[in-house]
Amino acid sequence: MPKLSVTVITKDEAHNLPDALASVAWADEIVIVDSGSEDGTTDVARRFTDRVTVRPWAGYGDQKNHAAGLASHDWILSIDADERVSPSLALEIQELLASEPTLRGYRMPRVTFHLGRWIRSTDWYPNLQLRLYDRRVACWSTPRVHESVKVPGEAGRLQHELEHRSYRDLSHQLQTIDRYSTLAADDMAAAGRTVGLLRLAVHPPLAFLRNYLLRGGIRDGSAGFIVSVMNAYYVFLKFAKLWERQH
Repeated sequence: MPKLSVTVITKDEAHNLPDALASVAWADEIVIVDSGSEDGTTDVARRFTDRVTVRPWAGYGDQKNHAAGLASHDWILSIDADERVSPSLALEIQELLASEPTLRGYRMPRVTFHLGRWIRSTDWYPNLQLRLYDRRVACWSTPRVHESVKVPGEAGRLQHELEHRSYRDLSHQLQTIDRYSTLAADDMAAAGRTVGLLRLAVHPPLAFLRNYLLRGGIRDGSAGFIVSVMNAYYVFLKFAKLWERQH
């Protein structure tokens, strides 16, 4: 029966961390890699585990690979501090690891709570996340943003949801969009991508239509409309910042 290490990277997450770590208290081990929190995050972490390390920020993927390297066990469940493993997902993972899994990585649907409801539409859902993996053959990619686990061969899919509480409110979402769009523009510029007026004008409205109509944001009423607009704004902002770098 493979044992499981849960890894979490943190920076000023004292408000989020208790619920995140409580949701994985059933795991064989919890490993925290903090990047210099000033809000007592490491004190909170030590209430749940003695495997707490402080390391200067090196990027999302690099930090997560470092955390996996510190783990005692080969099977890794990586979560963020603003995520919670639902009881049904916890049970599904435990049942999977009751024997050696046949695949080396498993995706799970992630559902986000925002604007007073769980959003099961738009680009946000099912938002499959490969978070359960065998570190002997899999690792995190290292772009500036939107890192992901790369696993050889086919990945499996779990049925139950990883819960995501990413934004306190719209102001917090706007701050996150600003930060992530900057990182995305940096990645696109480094890859040699360019943008002109046509892409700036066409891609954001198409993103809105995809979110609101094709991916069902309309079913979530006003919340679905707002999420669709904000997702389209992110697309506009990352391309606008790429244009800015070109000029």
